[in-house]
Formats: sequence, structure tokens, C-alpha cells
Amino acid sequence: MIALLQRVTSASVDVDGIRIASIAKGLLVLVAVEPDDDESTVNTLLERFIRYRVFSDLQGRMNLSLLDISAELLLVPQFTLAADTRKGLRPGFSTAATPAEGQRLFDIMVSQATQLPVHVAAGRFGADMQVALVNDGPATFWLQESGRRKSV
Repeated sequence: MIALLQRVTSASVDVDGIRIASIAKGLLVLVAVEPDDDESTVNTLLERFIRYRVFSDLQGRMNLSLLDISAELLLVPQFTLAADTRKGLRPGFSTAATPAEGQRLFDIMVSQATQLPVHVAAGRFGADMQVALVNDGPATFWLQESGRRKSV
């Protein structure tokens, strides 16, 4: 599972010209599900990025997390993050989970995130979304957690 974190001063998602989600200061997290991911991958990655220290403390160091400052969270499904771009001029998507599994695990992540003591908003899986953001810094981070381990 992949999470691309962007520290933002604001972000929003529109679908068909209608605003479906928005946040003020916080994290915009683009999420891609890979074939071996499961609920435990969701738990691990969510726990990791809500505690990831990307916000400045009083000394100006990145030392505070989303939870530390009660920032907001916008989760957006983006299967293209899982694309195989190693060869050729067109991405391949065999490295992404099936749409059904991707939606299931994304929905679990959103459901778990809404239990946090912060405002959570989400994009719509499978929709043609227009995502707008004001990147703060800019500060963008790639986190990746591996799914189930296969025995050899």
C-alpha cells in the first residue's frame, strides 16, 4: 500500500463540478492499494501517516504529527501511484489491486480514520476527481507498506 502525503494549507476534491470534500491545514494523502495488501496493511499505514512528524514545532523543526496539532486529513484514492513505470512509455497497472479490493481497503481506511479526533474528508473511489491543493513547504512524502508476506 502506498501513501503520498502532502502537507497542505488547504485541499479539496470536486466531482462533476461539485465539491465533495475539503480540508484546511493538514494532510492530503493519495492512497494506492497493491495486490498483496490487506486490513493489517491499512492499519499499519494509517497509524504511520497520522503520526508522521511533518509539521513544525516552535523551533521550526518537523517534529509534530497530524494528531499533535489537530490538523485535518483528506484521503484520496489514486491507483495510478501503484503503476509499473519501469519500461516503455505507458504505465502498466498489474501492480495495483483490483478495483473491488482497492475500494474495499480504501473504504476501511476512511472508516478507521473517521474514528480519529480530527476532521476527515475523502475523495470518491473510481470517480473522475479534480483535486486542488495548496502544498505547504512544499512538503511531500512517500510512504509504502508491504502487504501479506508470501512464504517461499
